[in-house]
Amino acid sequence: MAIADQEMGAPRLSVAVASDRVADEAQHKAAGDESLAPQQTRIMDRWSYLLAWLGGCVSIGTFAMGSSLVGQLNMLQAAAAIAIGCFVIGIALAINGEAGHKYGIPFMVQARSAFGFAGTRFPGFVRAVPAVVWFGFQSWIGAGALNAVSATMFGFDNLVVWFITFQLLQIALSIYGFHGIKWLENIGSGFILFALVYMFYAVITKFGGAIDAKITGIEGTWGMPFWGATMLFLGIYSTMMLNVSDYSRELHKDVTRGALTTIYSMSILPATLFMGLIGLMVSGATGTADPIKVFSSAVDNKPLLVITLLFIAFAQVTTNVLNNVVPPAYVLMDVFKLSFRKSAVLVGLLAFATFPWVLVQDESAAGLQVFVQTYSAFLGPIFAVLVVDYYILRRRTLNLQHFYDADGPYRGINWAGIVATGVGAVTALSFSAVSWYASLLPAGLTYWLLMNNWDACKRFRHN
Repeated sequence: MAIADQEMGAPRLSVAVASDRVADEAQHKAAGDESLAPQQTRIMDRWSYLLAWLGGCVSIGTFAMGSSLVGQLNMLQAAAAIAIGCFVIGIALAINGEAGHKYGIPFMVQARSAFGFAGTRFPGFVRAVPAVVWFGFQSWIGAGALNAVSATMFGFDNLVVWFITFQLLQIALSIYGFHGIKWLENIGSGFILFALVYMFYAVITKFGGAIDAKITGIEGTWGMPFWGATMLFLGIYSTMMLNVSDYSRELHKDVTRGALTTIYSMSILPATLFMGLIGLMVSGATGTADPIKVFSSAVDNKPLLVITLLFIAFAQVTTNVLNNVVPPAYVLMDVFKLSFRKSAVLVGLLAFATFPWVLVQDESAAGLQVFVQTYSAFLGPIFAVLVVDYYILRRRTLNLQHFYDADGPYRGINWAGIVATGVGAVTALSFSAVSWYASLLPAGLTYWLLMNNWDACKRFRHN
């Protein structure tokens, strides 16, 4: 108790100084750079937001998760698992994104009450690492598609050159922040949806017999592997469930929570359903998890092949810029006080170090499944802590001065958030197939108990 009292007596910034810090952040935003300040100008209406999520969720990671289910589920079970996963995702995004939508704050600011100013580095880096890994993985796939187009059309075949070029292109696009994201996603979403339908048709036409024999015709299971599959497709987006406030703070305030849930589910479902089932079908029929090899053999018409490969490359851009650049860039901005543009460039450079050429190999599909299960074991508890903190402890009412006062009640580390995340992660790793689900209750309950009974956390209860 003495420690808590001593901490409460520590010097604090005045409200005016905290307001000045918010104003400084906002000045960066006004100058055309992203900032961590409360978002005042909302640039996305509900249609722009839906299209952004549709374009941002065409993930080759989803293709890989579909590939990992070969021999476990039949087509109906896989489709049901994807639909359930997307429904849970929609609810979770709407729940955790309310703080950002209502107050205009990003994830790294939202987490300060639950983890403390210094403690937010932990959830920040837990969120950033998967983003950088997926950035590198998807960039290599996109570069492979461009290389295949180049080899087909011009005879130039050099994957390393295309990977470097493609990565630099994405870095250049990402520095424009959400204004660039809105433009990119809104224009590209129609092309993406059309291409997904065509790819689905091309796969069934080419490999229909093998699909019937190896996927549709198998018994599969509705047991634990089925529920584990819902977690895999959910796990792809468990990263975005954490930092959804980074996106929702750009959305017009008049959109209700019910409408938001619909937007999330209806934008994520078609992209996830098509990509997941395509991955399941082509891997089951051909034995390969590399989409470039698959579509190079599945599409006999050269112009259509080029269009399909360009779609694969473009889809990686829309996904990476929205989901794999913004979150880690905000983390770097908060921890190292860098500008958004410098942070975005650094994220792009870090993606080179993820060795994506290893991750895309056929034998890596199972490893990617383990990767998703493992990071979901940590992301799930953090999600639970944020939800309990916002809805139960603070009852959806935040004092933004505290969230921008580094010497105020949220200074340092809130160990309740760290310990609760650890408890949830240990539980989740004990049930790795459904790690995200298993982590929620232990983490949320532990956090609530510690916040209400541990004197060291007393000052973090200030609202």
